Amino acid sequence: MNSVSPTSTATLSHGSGSRFEWIRWRLYAVLAASFFLGFFYRMAPGVVADELMRAFQTSGAALGLMVAMYFYIYTLMQVPAGVLADTLGPRTSTSLGALLAGGGSILFGLAPTFEFAAAGRFLMGLGTSTIFVGLLKINTTWFRDRSQGAANGLAMLLGNLGSVLAASPFAAMLAVMTWRTAFTAAGVLSVILGALTWLFVRDRPEQVGYRLEEDLPPSETPPVHWTRNLLAVVRTPPVWAGLGAQFGIGGTFFTFAGLWGVPLMQQGYGLGRTHAALYPTFAVIGLAVGALFFGWLSDRVGRRKPFIVGGALMTCLLWTYFILGPWSPGWSGLTLCFLIGFLGAATSVAYTAAKETVMPHQAGMAMAMVNTGLFLGVAIAQPALGWVLDLSWSGAAVDGVRQYGLEAYRQALWLSVLLGGISLGAALFSRETRCRNLALLDKADH
Repeated sequence: MNSVSPTSTATLSHGSGSRFEWIRWRLYAVLAASFFLGFFYRMAPGVVADELMRAFQTSGAALGLMVAMYFYIYTLMQVPAGVLADTLGPRTSTSLGALLAGGGSILFGLAPTFEFAAAGRFLMGLGTSTIFVGLLKINTTWFRDRSQGAANGLAMLLGNLGSVLAASPFAAMLAVMTWRTAFTAAGVLSVILGALTWLFVRDRPEQVGYRLEEDLPPSETPPVHWTRNLLAVVRTPPVWAGLGAQFGIGGTFFTFAGLWGVPLMQQGYGLGRTHAALYPTFAVIGLAVGALFFGWLSDRVGRRKPFIVGGALMTCLLWTYFILGPWSPGWSGLTLCFLIGFLGAATSVAYTAAKETVMPHQAGMAMAMVNTGLFLGVAIAQPALGWVLDLSWSGAAVDGVRQYGLEAYRQALWLSVLLGGISLGAALFSRETRCRNLALLDKADH
């Protein structure tokens, strides 16, 4: 599709044309599919942790380091991904991202050595780091303000479905295919999605002859260099509070659900892989439901800070109960995992709270900084938990896979309580916005 001159664009009223709706939801679906695969890449190693240790003859700490390569580069790329979306445009950044992620997954699936596997994880993280920011950017230009929350919420729901696929369904799939085949096939799909992104995604409605009626003419939105916006965001303390809140709560959640949850249930409680994968699955379902529920409830009651603080506090208590409590495999354990995800999701309100403490055109960078906290937490916690497990290792191994006892996992999980406590401390410094943009209000007062 060729771009058109501004004079030939059609302004959309509330009753948008069917052609526009088809174009918008087609490009949204393509990007959401890449986002879905990104969550799969993030979570799937947990289901095959034992096979990865066997294939590459690694320790727990080394496995955590290899899997965390995804999160290291993802963390570092949060702000650059926003800059790329603003400069190159989301079409270009997400197309390249999907191609890189696909290449990384194929490399991971075919990797003959630990080093090649780590490189594959690195490329997966590098590629998928552009998808989330690019999708948010597309939502801001293709959906009106009153629809952006729903569009973002739908994207998060679809992404978390990728996490669900990476748990119990993926474990069941391994009965008919190897983990190498699965990652190679997923990589091929990502490459196809990269090509479809370039073919169908456009950065703005004007490029296909439309303009949303809420859009401001270019003369009313003078460009400001991204470094000035970034500096303003970095100087905003509530953004750092949001980063800290996600660091421990989100970091430990994805460490459990994305890597160590399945081995814990297998080795600590003697469950088979498919049964063990149900526990991270219930945790991820809880996270998906909780993010939607607490986002809605926060809007409904007009408060942000109580949800951030309350979610951090309850998550610390739940991890303590997970370690010391009298639960057992079955419905009590599944319910506990669901609650860890559900109540922990209340801290996701920190993204919205951070956005409401900066100017609207800085919202993307503010949310990217908060997201940096989450992935930094995962990057630290995954290998750290493996390191603690290695300290408690008795030397037992089965088919080259190190065996850690239940007590070793319980000791390692105190890391979740520690990091959760850091998040709780950070959450106390978050600012109550009462669902208003405080930066705009402060500007109006002056």
